[in-house]
Amino acid sequence: MSKDPEQSIDAAMDSSMTRRDFIKVSAGTMACISLGSLTFSCGTTSAAQTAGYPIDSTVSTTLQRTIKYTTISPAQIAATNLKNIASYDTYGYGAWSYGAALVSEKRNDLMATAYTYPADSSASKVLVRFFAITDIHIIDKESPSQVIYLEMLMGKETSTYSPTMLYTTQVLDAAIQTVNALHKQTPIDFGISLGDASNSTQYNELRWYIDVIDGKVITPSSGAHAGANKIDYQKQFKAAGLNPAIPWYQAIGNHDHFCIGSIPLDAGGLRDSYTSSEVVAMANTLAYPNDIYNTGNHQLYYMGVIDGSTPNGDVVKAGKVGDFATPPTVVPDPDRRSLTKPEWVNEFFKTSTAPVGHGFNLVPPGQEKGFACYSFVPKATVPLKVIVLDDTQREDDGSTGIHGRGFLDSARWKWLKAELAAGDAAGQLMIIAAHIPIGVEVKNSFMEWFDNSANPSSMQNAVDLPGLLAELHSHPNLLMWMAGHRHVNAVKAFASDDAAKPERGFWQVETSSLHDFPQQLRMFEIKLNSDYSISIVATNVDPAVKAGTPAATARKYAVAAMQIVNAPDIVQTSAPLINPADQSVIGTDPSIRPMPTGSYNAELFVQLSAEMKTKMQTLFPSL
Repeated sequence: MSKDPEQSIDAAMDSSMTRRDFIKVSAGTMACISLGSLTFSCGTTSAAQTAGYPIDSTVSTTLQRTIKYTTISPAQIAATNLKNIASYDTYGYGAWSYGAALVSEKRNDLMATAYTYPADSSASKVLVRFFAITDIHIIDKESPSQVIYLEMLMGKETSTYSPTMLYTTQVLDAAIQTVNALHKQTPIDFGISLGDASNSTQYNELRWYIDVIDGKVITPSSGAHAGANKIDYQKQFKAAGLNPAIPWYQAIGNHDHFCIGSIPLDAGGLRDSYTSSEVVAMANTLAYPNDIYNTGNHQLYYMGVIDGSTPNGDVVKAGKVGDFATPPTVVPDPDRRSLTKPEWVNEFFKTSTAPVGHGFNLVPPGQEKGFACYSFVPKATVPLKVIVLDDTQREDDGSTGIHGRGFLDSARWKWLKAELAAGDAAGQLMIIAAHIPIGVEVKNSFMEWFDNSANPSSMQNAVDLPGLLAELHSHPNLLMWMAGHRHVNAVKAFASDDAAKPERGFWQVETSSLHDFPQQLRMFEIKLNSDYSISIVATNVDPAVKAGTPAATARKYAVAAMQIVNAPDIVQTSAPLINPADQSVIGTDPSIRPMPTGSYNAELFVQLSAEMKTKMQTLFPSL
């Protein structure tokens, strides 16, 4: 039996130091763990000594080529055995090739019935060009508080375990380098990240995320730092960093302030587990999604960790609690501490890229700590405002269910209405950038708009879904609601609630995750057409991973996970049409197109009001 790398380092620690002493000392000074020639947490190896990972020399979008894979039938690896990476090659899992270009579909769903597209599509002006990333899920895979074993129990939740979790920092680095290359081809005005930067609101996860974008040296391991000298996903690397000419902004997601995006840390009694030496024991939360705090009546399981000393990232220290004589342990790490919402926001002020605060510097005064809503104008010469909205649940909302639903408390709802009204008054086009999409999930999916009316004594959503949609439709300058959360590239048309006023319609554009297939980001162009309509050009982009790099391995693993788990949401074959009144399914949504490749490109036309059309004609008399 091989020696446990965690135990070997644990034994080397001064036995007179208690866990409390360890955390107390480390809170003021960074704890040092040395393995061979590498030192962790006491300082950062200089960039001159640490190499980065290049991307492929060919950088394109899905307008030029797509990622293609085949279905393996019959299945050779069960979904509950996704961790069997050693067998992927034997059965052909993870194999992919480049496929045909994906055309951009022109969509006039929101336009007047008799609308015809401009005869000369080249006679248009790009008002702003930007990129969006979302659901990056930077993961501390060695943390004792991850919930890896849930995937082994359920066989469908790649958000709890996927082999891609070994390479989250390297994938983000490849995505940022791809953005830089696209910026060289055609300048990008800004970028926005739509939430779930971290996987489970850990300090080190968030720092890795910000530091990759800042272009720092990354040490993608924690605790014992097992395998850091020899295992590719554990090795230090120098991130390229985002081109400093591109400012980037941040929205908050449910994973950014809830344990695994689902459980409030304090109400669930989980905050101390993050810096503990014991692997967390939990019930199968996915089997009891309305009972996330009750552990007494359910079987408990140790959730496991990744053994960083193994090439395939073996899952260890997982299984039924009764099968262990003593609780499994790891070397604790103070950098694993969980962040409160205000602490999470404050980390964005510790950055070397622009703007400092990444939007949270624009949060209006007078709001409670941790208020994560703000707005900004990307270009002074263009009347366009981006409204960044926190639509995640609150820690104190009283819900005993998984906290992945859309929610606005009274302060956020009041602020949103004021921002929309101010945008109309100022003659600004508007985009809402949030984490959770609206009107696409059925009730009790735990991703729908939160309805807590069954618990009248608890906190209620400040607005129900019909009320939210009515408010959005009342602002004709609203172009789009952007979102992540579901890890899909779905596009939905919210047609006007008044057929005589098509300008009251808006689009919803979701972007997939860098964690799951197809691991894409999106490029957006907001164009003014020759007839003074607006086009939203949304294009998926695959990170230009280079063969032989960790990011390329992550793509292989993302393909394998898709082949094994076969998540139907990715392709949206029959997207449900949701009745806003009760969030029930009333048919198939024709506006959400099936996506056989998991990708979708479109040019989405929007009608301007007469007042806004006049303003744009004055500002841009010739295109």
